[in-house]
Amino acid sequence: MKKTLLLLALVMCSFYGFSQDALYGVRAGFNISNLDFDPEVPAGVENMHRNGFAIGFFGEFPISKGFSIAPEIQFSAEGAKEEALRLDFIQLPVLLKFKVSDRIALGVGPQASLKAHEYQDGIQNLSFSGIAGFEYALTDEFFLDFRYSYGLTNIFDDEVELEAINTNMQIGFGVKF
Repeated sequence: MKKTLLLLALVMCSFYGFSQDALYGVRAGFNISNLDFDPEVPAGVENMHRNGFAIGFFGEFPISKGFSIAPEIQFSAEGAKEEALRLDFIQLPVLLKFKVSDRIALGVGPQASLKAHEYQDGIQNLSFSGIAGFEYALTDEFFLDFRYSYGLTNIFDDEVELEAINTNMQIGFGVKF
């Protein structure tokens, strides 16, 4: 874990060299998440969606005129409504953003999620997702965005004989500095 955090810190610091036009900011969002079980929801489990929130910090570093890379760190409340299936994460999404126009940007990238609650409860401590999003700039500083993340790894430990992935829609608002 320490090696992973050190690697992440080095990657984040490496952006400093070309970050003359870098933007930093905060964003918050409303989550609508659920679990997709494979093959189906087990008997006795209520798999209702969970409404949650997300809050975090980001950087946006231009690569070229229309492209930028945007690493973030955020807290996100996801999972399902049932108490045992609530998942709270510290997440590290890294979006590659493409500016469609002065106000609209599209983003896509990977996301690593570290569970932020009990560590021996049958749920993986680390999971990975793919994330895609749409951003609309209200002004040069304020923006609205929509994101969808789709889990790439099973959220349950190997000892639990269930398979499910986490999916999440996030509607957000942010400020760039």
